[in-house]
Amino acid sequence: MSTAQTTPHSWGDTGRTPRSRAPALRSMQVGQHVIAAVLTVVGAARAIAMGTPIAAAIAAAVAVIVWYAAGITAAPGVRSGRAARWWLIGLAVVWVAAVAVSEEFVWVAFLIWLLAGHLLPPWPSVGFSVLVLAVVALAPVVHGGTPSYAGFFGPLIGGVFALGISRGYLELLRDARERERLVASLRQTQAEMAAVQEELALTQRHSGAVAERTRLARDIHDTVAQGLSSIRLLAHAAADRTSDVDAGRALHQVEGLAGDNLADVRRIVAALAPSELEDDALAAALGRMLDRLRAETGLDTDLRVDDTVPPLPTAAEVALLRTAQSALANVRLHAAADRVVVSLVDADDAVRLDILDDGRGFDVDAWNAGAATAATEGSSYGLHFMRSRLRELGGGLDVESAPGDGTALSAYLPLGPAPKEI
Repeated sequence: MSTAQTTPHSWGDTGRTPRSRAPALRSMQVGQHVIAAVLTVVGAARAIAMGTPIAAAIAAAVAVIVWYAAGITAAPGVRSGRAARWWLIGLAVVWVAAVAVSEEFVWVAFLIWLLAGHLLPPWPSVGFSVLVLAVVALAPVVHGGTPSYAGFFGPLIGGVFALGISRGYLELLRDARERERLVASLRQTQAEMAAVQEELALTQRHSGAVAERTRLARDIHDTVAQGLSSIRLLAHAAADRTSDVDAGRALHQVEGLAGDNLADVRRIVAALAPSELEDDALAAALGRMLDRLRAETGLDTDLRVDDTVPPLPTAAEVALLRTAQSALANVRLHAAADRVVVSLVDADDAVRLDILDDGRGFDVDAWNAGAATAATEGSSYGLHFMRSRLRELGGGLDVESAPGDGTALSAYLPLGPAPKEI
């Protein structure tokens, strides 16, 4: 569908435009209204001056102004699309009736050409403008005059000029909306990045705590626990060799105390190390993301993590975390899904993050061509940013989707030497 068919226009602009462009657009709208009033008044004045009955001239002018004003003050649903084009046709009919009263009302043709360029697709606007030009050229003949080259080529040049202005105005609107869409996309990306940074900081603190507890557990095991174990063995060996009853009793006490303390130390090491060492930082962060998504949206979420996924370099964890954050934001904003499944998979020489939803999907071919569909305009840049980040680390992003069939993203990174920190 042509952009001209769907873009709100000056006589009934209900679309949102950036504030920086609003003054210019408002000025053009006011200018169009002034043109409508001036051309109609000039036509009526000249008609009266040329001998047209005053009542007829004023009635024709009022009919044009009333119909025009009815359009620009109509409800939003009437000010766009098919209703707007029927309004334009009605204005043309009223104008033809005014021209039948007096040929001086041909001046209003310039306004109709402007509106035709605004409200009709390119080729229909040209055909409509040719019909208006025919009325302008035939008006002198109908009123008993003689056609002239000036009477034909003057309106022709004016019509071409009016169409050019209206098409330029549409391009200005299109550019303004594209800029607004880009700004909105950048703001969304910034918000996602802020959320990712917060999640990353939490993950890093969690990882730091796990690393510190692991270090303490290892140090206690390698020093205190080993020392107590050695004391216990030595006391037991010495008690078996001595013939002194009191010394043997004391050595057995030392052995018992060492054994009791060794058991306490082992409980401390077990409390510090095993449960935390099994807690994968990336998997925990993904779980928190899905828990938050489920709590805020009611989506059915599922996290699946292979037990064999190895520890990942920080750069890889950050890239996968950011990919998940952006993908889940797209699911929340655009997919209209009921369920999302996130899988962290050990793929032999690579790690893979799969995100599947049962939402509305989109046209992957259009996205790959750089022209995402309307349903994914807000997410298009995010997907490209995901792929770019993963490629910097030697990985990539595969996207499978179709309108109405949900979306499957698969982000993968090779396992190998740790990349440079980002």
